[in-house]
Amino acid sequence: MFSDEVLKGKKILITGGGTGIGKSLGTRFIELGAEIVICGRREDVLKGTVDEWQKSGANASYVVCDLRIADKVETMFDEIWRDGPLDGLVNNAAGNFIARTERLSPRAFDSVINIVLHGSAYCSIAAGRRWIESKRKGTILSILTSAAWQGRAFMVPSATAKAGVLSMMRSLAMEWGPKGIRTVMVSPGIFPTPGASARLYPDPAEYEAQVARVPMRRVGQHPELANLCSYLMSEYAGFINGDCITMDGGAALLEGGGGTVQYLQGWGPEQWDEFRARAAQTISAQARTA
Repeated sequence: MFSDEVLKGKKILITGGGTGIGKSLGTRFIELGAEIVICGRREDVLKGTVDEWQKSGANASYVVCDLRIADKVETMFDEIWRDGPLDGLVNNAAGNFIARTERLSPRAFDSVINIVLHGSAYCSIAAGRRWIESKRKGTILSILTSAAWQGRAFMVPSATAKAGVLSMMRSLAMEWGPKGIRTVMVSPGIFPTPGASARLYPDPAEYEAQVARVPMRRVGQHPELANLCSYLMSEYAGFINGDCITMDGGAALLEGGGGTVQYLQGWGPEQWDEFRARAAQTISAQARTA
């Protein structure tokens, strides 16, 4: 589909790039000629991914950083810039879980808001300021969900944070567009990643039901999403600014974005306790085998 040099010469930072969608994007960007930097809190995960890429000759590196702390983000960007400025930023790091909102503690709410909204803001501002000061162009891609504009029951912190990122990207598109800085967004549907099913689909059978509701009757494939994001980060998309592209097989047109969890309204305390225990066991088992 693309020339293998469509991203040649571009240095791109992907937050949360050690696993899942972030890793898939990094892999594709590298294939298309980009230099990749990834960041996150778990050095073993970051190092494993970068080692994997470097074995195939990729120009890749990592920085350990807690995006929830503004000073840490600034330090990270100083370190990255010492080896040469970025050309692109992908705000991918996220956190989400299903819970009854009235039972959420402030700490649980903040755990999502701080990563998704504050982390995206800190990174976007750090990159944008440096681009503006040096009169360089840049592109910021943020990964959203349809909950950003539709809301989502039992996922209020994530929906709130993603809505904030959506507004921020649109605002920056207007403010920074004249300076040559683009903001673009993608709203993926169901793109399976390890651990996501356990956190977001309390009833295992509900996962299959969600897929069945997608008009295309399937989940998304990571290469499909990676190709779209590669296009948006390239010069071919140079006139796309402030817009969000939905890639979910048409699910956002149905039932509140294809991720409806309204059936949870009928759950009692015992079912919620059972789900939390099952989800914790699944995530723990996946962590041991990762």
